[in-house]
Amino acid sequence: MADNSSSVEIVEGCRLPVLRKNQEHEDEWPLAEILSVKEVSARKLYYVHYIDFNKRLDEWVTGDRLDMKKLQFPKKEAKTPTKNGLSGSRPSSPEREVRKSLDLNLPAATAPSRGKTLPTPKRKVETVPLATQVSPATPVPSLPSSAEASQASVFPAVRETNTFKSREDHEQLSTLTTNGTARRLIPAQPGRKRKANCGGTDEMIKVLQYNNPQSASVFLPPPEDSQDSSDGIPSAPRMTGSLVSDRSHDDIVTRMKNIECIELGRHRLKPWYFSPYPQELTTLPILYLCEFCLKYLKSLKCLQRHLTKCNLRHPPGNEIYRKGTISFFEIDGRKNKMYSQNLCLLAKCFLDHKTLYYDTDPFLFYVMTEYDSKGFHIVGYFSKEKESTEDYNVACILTLPPYQRRGYGKLLIEFSYELSKVEGKTGTPEKPLSDLGLLSYRSYWSQTILEILMDLKPDNGERPQITINEISEITSVKKEDVISTLQYLNLINYYKGQYILTLSEDIVDGHERAMQKRHLRIDPKCLHFTPKDWSKRGKW
Repeated sequence: MADNSSSVEIVEGCRLPVLRKNQEHEDEWPLAEILSVKEVSARKLYYVHYIDFNKRLDEWVTGDRLDMKKLQFPKKEAKTPTKNGLSGSRPSSPEREVRKSLDLNLPAATAPSRGKTLPTPKRKVETVPLATQVSPATPVPSLPSSAEASQASVFPAVRETNTFKSREDHEQLSTLTTNGTARRLIPAQPGRKRKANCGGTDEMIKVLQYNNPQSASVFLPPPEDSQDSSDGIPSAPRMTGSLVSDRSHDDIVTRMKNIECIELGRHRLKPWYFSPYPQELTTLPILYLCEFCLKYLKSLKCLQRHLTKCNLRHPPGNEIYRKGTISFFEIDGRKNKMYSQNLCLLAKCFLDHKTLYYDTDPFLFYVMTEYDSKGFHIVGYFSKEKESTEDYNVACILTLPPYQRRGYGKLLIEFSYELSKVEGKTGTPEKPLSDLGLLSYRSYWSQTILEILMDLKPDNGERPQITINEISEITSVKKEDVISTLQYLNLINYYKGQYILTLSEDIVDGHERAMQKRHLRIDPKCLHFTPKDWSKRGKW
């Protein structure tokens, strides 16, 4: 495409097709938005965001990659009279001011005047993307509460074939309940009446073995409140933890990558997202980091001089796990504030869904390293709150790009649940998860739950039995995550008043192949960890 940008001025906010290569290295022209324009060596460059693509694909492009024939200029917003500098407000009048003052004096129980809201505290409800989605092969009726619980009867085993359809054809329904939490609405099957008496989560799940030992059907009782853990929206804004980034305050600066390249040890990393490193470092072609203390430096010479003074050869903190070359270090965000802040700055280059906090005191950081003759090299990490009121066992989690797709992500997740087992708790990650984090968690939950279901053995000639709560206690995976994973795998079917799990041969074969590839596992015997009761400490 010829560079026609000289004839038409392209401004920020314009949209037009931009040439890029897809995964098959074929040319494609996705629609993109111009975020910034700059001139380098008398040549204009455009920073583009591909619409409906992840922000990590944003890039600077030259004018010859723009399709000027389909240029869309930004739409001008309709201007309305402003009040106190806020657009969209009607002009004030004496009558409305009097009415407003009357409304402010009304008690909270009184209905507000038309067009006004009472100044009572409100719960802030954020739309959170679902961490899992029910596979739409078989509609499942909404699960009854524990008040309807009773012993479920066993029916003859029925072999059901799973049919997979596109997720777009069956969008999961959700609504907000009165307490500010999100709840799934799953359409009931037409022509079927649900029995009022169904078991609770403590009822035994009966496993029926077929003639083919590779297939099984599990009778699943309905949970007390079948709510996807990812649907759980806090009833009030959380004041702790790494909160979800507030997109309404995004400006053009934070939407653009500001670091060109990072050199960390023997690796050079290209950041995916904005990270608030000092402004003077953003113009450098390469930002140098000490791989042991994560201090950032502006030149290779500064790094070499720093390495002569830096005595660290491993992350600061206690080594609580070592097996082979893999080690985990526990780092207190209060005792090692500088390292924790540098770690957050590095992580923000690859995490877009969490807000970066310089106040690292309420957090613990667990850094995974690989050991060689030069020291312990960082592979990834996860953070968690010292005290979590919502059973979060992970706040942020990241595997650095050079180590991705090698099993380290699942190892980090498995380690977080091993810590929860030692603490005697069930845990769940903070939502929303990034796209890659969501894939890793779905895969881990699926493999862990299937591993338990397939390892069930008959007891005294009778069919094996297990409850949802027992699965949760064994794995430390929160009950809602167990249920949502079974639904995502499309294992749950509704048959004669019972929730049935059908493990088809495809599911079993796929699980066995996946487990054969999973060589990295956590050995609980190598974990030396004593949990602390942070609630009894006046200060961390």
